[in-house]
Formats: sequence, C-alpha cells, structure tokens
Amino acid sequence: METKTKNNHIGRKISRIRELRGMKQETLAEELGISQQAVSNIENSEKVDDVKLEEIAKALGVTTEAIKNFSDDSVINYFNNFYDNSFTNSQGTFHPNNCTFNPLDKLVEAYEENKKLYERLLQAEKEKVAYLEKLIK
Repeated sequence: METKTKNNHIGRKISRIRELRGMKQETLAEELGISQQAVSNIENSEKVDDVKLEEIAKALGVTTEAIKNFSDDSVINYFNNFYDNSFTNSQGTFHPNNCTFNPLDKLVEAYEENKKLYERLLQAEKEKVAYLEKLIK
C-alpha cells in the first residue's frame, strides 16, 4: 500500500522532472512567481491542485499528463531504448558512427594539407635566411 502512495506522489514526480530538466527549485520558483520554499512545499506534497499543476507543467515544458504518468522506470526505459536504437540500423546491426566518408581518408587529407603548409613555411624561412646572409655580406 505504501509503494502505491509513493508512485502517485505528484510532488516527487515534479521534483524528478525538474531535476531531469536541469532546473533548480529557485528557477522553477521564478517561473511560477513564488518562493523557493513554496516550490519545496509543493514537491513534498502528495497532491497538487489542477490549476497549480497546469502552471508547473507549463514552467517545466511538459504536459500535466506527463507529470501524472511520470515514473523513473519509464525514463530509464526511454533512455535505454534511445541508446540502443541510436547504435543500430533497422536490421539490428551495430553501427557506432554512420559516416558517409572514410575517416582515414580525411586524416590523410589533413596530413597532406599540413605537409604542404609546413613546406611553404620552411621555404619562406630559407628565403629569409638567404636574404639576411646577402645583407651581411
């Protein structure tokens, strides 16, 4: 019976969503036009009236249904599915990066460009040395 009460604790759900959004109580308080202590009281409340819940949902960028139906398990499942799907194609094959080019080709290309730049700089230095030697003589 106690577990069911915890699952329906709206204040805790608001707190978790706020935390997942990277928002501090002070920021939520500013958005709602109330004190940080009032936000703390809301997050410790098992129930929140519908009007206030609508305001909170808007400030958090979610729907009231999202708050009411929130659970840590669903968040974990969402991120696990997101992670799993981002590294597989429709056939389930692992693809850590879906490059449309060969990264080694880009590396060789960058090496060649740097080599040309180095050679131009070296040539410029040789010309400076030759010019200074000419001035000394």
